[in-house]
Amino acid sequence: MNKKVSKYLKLGVVLLIIVGFVWFLVIYPMKTFHENESELEAAAKRYFELNSSELPTGSRVKTVSLQQLYHKSFIKKDFMVPYSKKTCSVTNSWVKVKRVDGDYKYYTYLECGALSSNVDHTGPVIKLNGDTEIVLGKGEEFKDSGIKSVIDDSDGKLKISDVTVKGEVDTSKVGTYEITYSVYDKLSNKGSITRVVKVVQKLNSTIKKDLNGVSNYTGLPTNNYIRISNMLFRIFGIDSNNNVIVVSDYDVSNVNYSKLDKWLDYYYDHLNDNSKKLIVPSKFCNMDVTETTLDTTECTSYTKKRKIYIPSIVEVNKASGDGNYMKPYTMSWVSNMKSGSKEAYLTRNMFFEDLFGRDFASFDINSNYGVRPMFVIKGDTLIAGGNGSFDDPYLIGDTKTARSGELLNKRESGEYFSDNGTIWRIIDIDKDGTTKAISVNAISSYSEERSMYGKMLTFYPIADKNGLFVYNPKINGNIGYFINNTVLGYIDAESLKKHEISVPIYKKTPIYGEEVETKKYSVMLSAPNMYDMFSAAEFLDFGETSGSYWLINSSKNKNYVSFVTYNGMPYSGDIDTNNAYGARVVGYFKKDITIQKGLGTHKEPYVVK
Repeated sequence: MNKKVSKYLKLGVVLLIIVGFVWFLVIYPMKTFHENESELEAAAKRYFELNSSELPTGSRVKTVSLQQLYHKSFIKKDFMVPYSKKTCSVTNSWVKVKRVDGDYKYYTYLECGALSSNVDHTGPVIKLNGDTEIVLGKGEEFKDSGIKSVIDDSDGKLKISDVTVKGEVDTSKVGTYEITYSVYDKLSNKGSITRVVKVVQKLNSTIKKDLNGVSNYTGLPTNNYIRISNMLFRIFGIDSNNNVIVVSDYDVSNVNYSKLDKWLDYYYDHLNDNSKKLIVPSKFCNMDVTETTLDTTECTSYTKKRKIYIPSIVEVNKASGDGNYMKPYTMSWVSNMKSGSKEAYLTRNMFFEDLFGRDFASFDINSNYGVRPMFVIKGDTLIAGGNGSFDDPYLIGDTKTARSGELLNKRESGEYFSDNGTIWRIIDIDKDGTTKAISVNAISSYSEERSMYGKMLTFYPIADKNGLFVYNPKINGNIGYFINNTVLGYIDAESLKKHEISVPIYKKTPIYGEEVETKKYSVMLSAPNMYDMFSAAEFLDFGETSGSYWLINSSKNKNYVSFVTYNGMPYSGDIDTNNAYGARVVGYFKKDITIQKGLGTHKEPYVVK
């Protein structure tokens, strides 16, 4: 065979292959599709011949689907997508009939995978004014912004008045509502769009409604409690930017006024990430005042914008009424210094003796008194639950409750848990997986001889070799030894582990971050450090205290110790051996402790094992 013949043979084979592919991939599928398309239309015509009463009148359109024709046995074979085991769509395939110039005209649409009939099968496109998703606060007015246009690819621009609107919105009830807009083209193809309206309970709108025209709560309200980052706060009011001002319901720690900024950084680090995202950096009142200007409700000087601060005398004075929720049972710093001095003011529910009847009193800025952090959160924060009461505070969805079986060391600072009857509160999760927690109450002694108000009391009779009452868990008779041995006998130690602690020792007065030395010990229990989270007295329910308790903070000054009194007052100073106080303790929990149930609140703490 010569080369020329061989060349033409090869070319013929190639052409034959190409024709085969075209037939296999294009011609045969299209041929089969059009045959099915014709059979669908023929079946529809037979259907209407036998059901002539269903034929449309006027400009109406009547539709029969492939599914109906199968169901009524007008079509018996399955229409298949070419080269697959899938059937053509029985719901999206149909035949429509319409009366045109006195005769009935049939429009057939068959959908088989990538193949579909060349007939108008899409409905008009509706465009709305405004957003398709709207968020409204509970009680706000909903006004439908209406329809912008209706356009069909075959019939062109349609009348807006032809659109049907269904759905209602009740802004008095939280929920998600749908408004559906529908319209048909001349071939009865439906076009629709839905506007979703979410009615939520916004924090600022709820508070503004409750305040009824004033900027802040006064007196002793019972409905301004809010839980943020596992801590209980009071809502002070609304700022000029429509954001919400909150203040801790209790002292978190007892801290030197001179070290507030540094300690507040430590506090901010213990907020969870979701809560931090809600904080709006703001200016806070901090002007110096005199004894004659303590009743002012006007601020004359502000900080730079910052995330966390503390209340000023202005907030305390503005909250005055029949009582004053901004005055704590403890002694708590306000942000104002006394002009021309190294003293700052604090406030409390009621002063005694020479200070009786006063709202504020000034003390040295290196003294340790309560700190109630204050900050501003976004006003449009949504209320996820609660009614604002003490027992059911507003919730904002910034925390999630633990699942059964979850490890305790995966939880957050501020959450409560119960271990064999003792309620604890998480301070920190250490790097090694140990959970550091503080008992909510001073430990009960179950002994009438040793208890006062049901709490275990002990003296501090043993000094070290230098005559100092330095906290030391190794000296029998020292409060550190008493806690790690005697008190340990009243607590289930199965969940605890030995952990290294640092005992801070100061030159004289404890000052945050200014220890002159530290001592290391390995213990299961220790006294609280006054600067740790939740080491201040916990007022559990309108004045019920956690009891008196010794603190770990020690001094190189003779007879100088630290403790918290039964009514929540911190004290650092000289003491004699006749003074007895309780033992509120810090424990260190093993990393394999798991949660069985509970919500992590004081009312419903997690139960662990």
